Amino acid sequence: MGVTVNVGAAPGRAVYPSLAGKRVAITGGATGIGAGLVEAFAAQGAQVHFLDLLEAEADALVGGLREAARLPVFHACDLKDAEAIAGCFERIGPVDVLVNNAGNDDRHKLADVTPAYFDDRIAVNLRHMMFCTQAVVPAMQAAGGGAIINFGSISWHLGLPDLVLYETAKAGIEGMTRALARELGPSGIRVTCVTPGNVRTPRQMQWYTPEGEAEIVAQQCLKGRIEPADVAALVLFLASDDARFCTGHEYWIDAGWR
Repeated sequence: MGVTVNVGAAPGRAVYPSLAGKRVAITGGATGIGAGLVEAFAAQGAQVHFLDLLEAEADALVGGLREAARLPVFHACDLKDAEAIAGCFERIGPVDVLVNNAGNDDRHKLADVTPAYFDDRIAVNLRHMMFCTQAVVPAMQAAGGGAIINFGSISWHLGLPDLVLYETAKAGIEGMTRALARELGPSGIRVTCVTPGNVRTPRQMQWYTPEGEAEIVAQQCLKGRIEPADVAALVLFLASDDARFCTGHEYWIDAGWR
C-alpha cells in the first residue's frame, strides 16, 4: 500500500495556472527524481502519465497520490525498445509536456565496456529521449506548441570517475536539446535541459558514505542537500507558460557545485 502524501502544492511553492489540466508524460517516474516530478505535476492539477518498469514502486506512488484531483497513470514500458515507446505513447495520446527523465548511472570501467554494454547504456540514457520526443511531436505541432524537458547531468561537466558511457550520453543530451530546440521552435515547441547536481535519492545515497556526502556539500556554494522537490520546482517552471521564451539551453540546479 502506498504512503499518502500531500497532493496540494507545498507551502511556499509556486502554483502555475497554465499547468492545470495539461497532459504530462514523465519517463522513469516511479522512483527518485521521477517520483518527485510525478507528485509535483499532480499537485499542479496536471494529468500525469509516467513510464517505468518498476511496477511495485509505481503502484505505491499512485496509491500515495489517491487524493489528487487527477490520479497519475502508470504505463509499464521498456524504454530500450523503440517499438514499445511508440505503442505506449499511442495509448497515452497527445501530451502537452514531455519530461525525459529516465536514466541509469551504473558505475563501470573503460576496460569492461563491450559493444553490447555500450549499446545498452546509450539506449538506457540517450536513445529513448529521441524516440519519446519523436512520438509526441506531431500532436504538439498540431496543437501549436508544447514543452520537452530533457535531463542532463553535472557528471560529465565534472568528469566524475567510472561513468564514461553515462557521461557520454549526458553530453549528447545537451547537444540533442539544442538541435531539437532549433528544429521545433517554428512549431512553438520549447526544448530545454535540466542539469542537476547531486540529488538526495535512495539510489544516489548507495554510492556515498557520510564522509563522501560531506565532501560534495563542501564543494557546493550553498551548504545543503538538493531534494527531488527542488528539481521538480525548476521543471515546473520550464513546463509552464511562464517560461514561454526559454528554449535551447541548460538550466542548472547544483547548489553551485560546478
